[in-house]
Order: sequence, then structure tokens, then C-alpha cells
Amino acid sequence: MNDQTAAAQAAPLGKFRDPEWTAKGERRAKVGLRALETLWFNTGTLCNIECRNCYILSSPSNDALAYLTRAEVEGYLAEIARDRLPVREIGFTGGEPFMNPEMIGMAEAALEAGHEVLILTNAMRPMMRAGMRRGLADLARRFGAHLTLRVSLDHWSAERHDEERGTGSFAKTVEGMRWLRDAGIRMAVAGRTVWGETEAHARAGYARLFAAEGFAIDAASPLACVLFPEMDEGVEVPEITESCWGILHKHPDSVMCSNARMVAKRRGAEAPSVLACTLLAYDPQFELGRTLAEAARPIALNHPHCAKFCVLGGASCSG
Repeated sequence: MNDQTAAAQAAPLGKFRDPEWTAKGERRAKVGLRALETLWFNTGTLCNIECRNCYILSSPSNDALAYLTRAEVEGYLAEIARDRLPVREIGFTGGEPFMNPEMIGMAEAALEAGHEVLILTNAMRPMMRAGMRRGLADLARRFGAHLTLRVSLDHWSAERHDEERGTGSFAKTVEGMRWLRDAGIRMAVAGRTVWGETEAHARAGYARLFAAEGFAIDAASPLACVLFPEMDEGVEVPEITESCWGILHKHPDSVMCSNARMVAKRRGAEAPSVLACTLLAYDPQFELGRTLAEAARPIALNHPHCAKFCVLGGASCSG
């Protein structure tokens, strides 16, 4: 079968259906793993709150991804060390990572292995439990700036943030950030761009908040104050073809799956598996195997998130 025949057969399938061909019969873009620099661990999908638009559907009842254990994390850290993989950063995401009772132990294992550690959190009640605070304070004393907590603060105003996360959420998150400030724990912030304000206006709002609270976060830095595009699978987005790289003046190495993977454990599974990225936890085509070696193959950009969030949005979950 030649390329034209294959394309003609693929075209009727519709958008984001075939990993090799787009709906228009063009070769779909793929991204190879240039180097594994960031390894994410999804600590579980359970969360203390349910946001209006959570890309991974975290909630107090969604345990589709089960809690990881320290032993499971250590298995992947051992693979990194054995194969001398160039992993710089270990990230922990959820759900709410501090719902997992082994969160401090998992972070400790990654820090002891010599990695930078980034924990994504809403900084609310799970993080503020006495045991978690003691553990975080201990890690901060021992590892200093090698530990960063990126706090989900969807907007710099309580009104907008609470639209997404529920009444009173902003106040509870800022309370948690004040504790992190006082404990000397390095912070970053993740916001959203769903409200239509300019990036400059959003960053100015965050800058005012950080100054008023004494938070040592640079609102002008895209790493310290990350503004994510919204992820809505129902929104019409173009498919990314091989020719798009030249049209968009982008390189495959700029996309998150060129340098990152995520480990998650499905409910009922015997062991964790490695996924293409943090955004595609439920789509089986992005489940790559049990080991990091198995997960080193190229990724077909066969999902709306690949287009809107990563290629067109230019976003990355890494720190």
C-alpha cells in the first residue's frame, strides 16, 4: 500500500483517530524522546476538592489512578541510576499529592537520589496536616532549594480562583502558602488563562498578590509563575502534521514528550506503568510499558491536548 492509498483510507476516520494519519490524510507529527530529563509520578487521582474543569477529573471519589508507594518510586529511581538516564527533575502530581500518605517518603527518596523535586499541590488541608508539615519542614532543612512546591492558584483574585475551585478555596490556599513562606520552602505558582485577560495583566495581578503577602515568587518568570492554557477536549483544534513544524517555526524538541514521561498505577493493576505525559492519563494509546526503557519510543501527537496545550499553547508541566 502506498502513502496515498493509506492516507485515503485514514481520512474518513475523523480527527485524532489514527496515530499515523490525520483526518485530511496527512502524516501525523511524532515526537521522539530526545532525553528523559523530567520523570513525573502521579501519586493518585484522589483530591480533597473537585474543580470545575480538572483535566484529569480528580475528586474526593475518583481513584482511577491508585496511590503510588515509596517502594514503587524507588524502583524507577533505581532504573534511572542503573541506566544513567539524564533525569534532572522528579515531579509529583495528582490528584492532590498530599492525599497520599507516602508523599513525604517518595519526595525524600527522589531528593536522596540527587534529583530536583517538584510537587504540585493546592496547598490546602491535606498539605497542612501536622505530619505533612513536619515532613516538609524536615525536607526543606535537609535539601533546601532542591525542593519546590508549585501551588495551584488559578487566578490572582479570590473571585476567579473560587469560580474554579469552590467558595473559600483561595483563602485556604493562600493560608497554606503563608505557611510555606514561613517554613522557608521554595514556591512556584500555576495559574490559568481561561478568563481572557492578557498575560501582562495576569502577571501584574500575581505580582501585586506576591508583594502583599511577601511570597518570594517572580511573577514575570514563566517558570516561577506558570500560566497554563485551558484544556477542553470538546474545543475544536487542528491536528499537528509533519509539515506543521516548519509552518509554526517549532521543533519537536520543544514539546513536553521529547523530554518527559509519567509513571501512574491504574486501580487494580499489579504494577505502575509509564505514560507519555502528565496530560493523557486515561488514553490507552499513550501507555508505553512498565519500564522507562520501554517508554522511550516516539509519541504520535494523536490527541487534542497535544495540539492545544503543547504545540500551539507552548506549555510544559516541568519546572
